[in-house]
Amino acid sequence: MGKRVLVVDDEKLIVKGVRFSLEKDDMEVDCAYDGEEALEKVKGSRYDLVLLDIMLPKLTGLEVCQQIREFSDVPIVMLTAKGDDMDKILGLEYGADDYITKPFNILEVKARIKAIMRRTAGRAETEHRPQVVEAGDLRLDCDGRRLYIHDKEVNLTAKEFDVLELLVLNPNKVYSRENLLKLVWGADYPGDVRTVDVHIRRLREKVEPNPSEPKYVFTKWGVGYYYK
Repeated sequence: MGKRVLVVDDEKLIVKGVRFSLEKDDMEVDCAYDGEEALEKVKGSRYDLVLLDIMLPKLTGLEVCQQIREFSDVPIVMLTAKGDDMDKILGLEYGADDYITKPFNILEVKARIKAIMRRTAGRAETEHRPQVVEAGDLRLDCDGRRLYIHDKEVNLTAKEFDVLELLVLNPNKVYSRENLLKLVWGADYPGDVRTVDVHIRRLREKVEPNPSEPKYVFTKWGVGYYYK
């Protein structure tokens, strides 16, 4: 069964082109042209990925991303204006997993979408890892991709879960920001290490009782991050 992608942009020619290209690769594509329509579609259907423009009528892409993150960890790739670093950073802060700058090459879009889907499929096919990891108050369900702290579920984005899972499954191993970027986002990811910093900060805000004094995700100054 083909993967389902929701493409959200108010420029109908862009949506038409992306849809045509993805459907040629046997993907099922839904379309939305404003923020409210996008949010309703995500609430009503299951998607493997959402391609979401920032500049939308009714609700902005950032608002849509933030609201989706209240109930879903579906991978979200934001479309941002070329050179607008603030949009990229805000997109990550609001829960996006990746971003692509406009104007874009459709081949790059397809490659990035497929890379995310391969990593998602690869996680499901990995059999040697433990299904559930428990450490003190933390319980990580790797197959269900759920995190519980004090038996209460903590809602993480797909990338936040990927980062935490990598650290938890390799306790006391220090990963540099560059290494985390390569392992979690892929060697072909064009972003920089600020992406890692944003996700670590968001992760700590969600899992740590006091983010300034972490008990799960630690920093080894000048080296990187680790879990113990």
